[in-house]
Amino acid sequence: MSISRRSARRSVRILGVASASAALVLSFSSSALACNIKEFSAEATCDGSNGVITVTDQDATGTPATITVFLETNGADAKQVGDEQTVKGSAKGTQVTFSEDWAPDATYRVHVKVDSGKTQIDTDITPNLTTPSTACKSDDSASPSPSESATPSPSESESTPAESDSPTPSATDSSSTAPASTSDNAPSPAVGESNLAETGANSNTGLIAGIAAALVAVGGGAVWFGMRRRGAHSAN
Repeated sequence: MSISRRSARRSVRILGVASASAALVLSFSSSALACNIKEFSAEATCDGSNGVITVTDQDATGTPATITVFLETNGADAKQVGDEQTVKGSAKGTQVTFSEDWAPDATYRVHVKVDSGKTQIDTDITPNLTTPSTACKSDDSASPSPSESATPSPSESESTPAESDSPTPSATDSSSTAPASTSDNAPSPAVGESNLAETGANSNTGLIAGIAAALVAVGGGAVWFGMRRRGAHSAN
């Protein structure tokens, strides 16, 4: 009898220890799987040229949470950014975005509220979100300004009148062009004759030739007259 009683007592003790251990494990598991504020994070980023505030929920239980974002000024809420949004977290993280043209070094308060059974969260993500020191770049900064591309400065060729359309005749063009009065059958004057005509050499040559001919005639007459007189004297 004593042995059976001892065995029964030992069995009861073992069952009690096992039950306590199971309860401890269950309580630890439930607390580990419960939604926690540390599973939420916020970040200010850029979507092209637009600013956005992104909130990430890494709650593996997928408990719905309500997210609200406020712009802070001097420690007080200046405005609410958009409408509150509901997010169901995941182990990889589920994100919701709020469109906000945030300024550099601005402060935002991100509030999380969870009301699901034993899980109760009604607090802010700490610390508050501070935006980057550089704002999102606009698309206009990448494109050239209209003064550089759309309205090019006029060049000298465009501003000055084109002289090639109505050229003025030069002296060389008029001298090189054949005179219109010359007949087709008349021979074209030689280069030397045209030069002499321009300088007046033809008129001087005719004068000199006439004087020379007169001198030759006078000289010939004097020789003929002298020879005649000499013949008369020799005859006497």
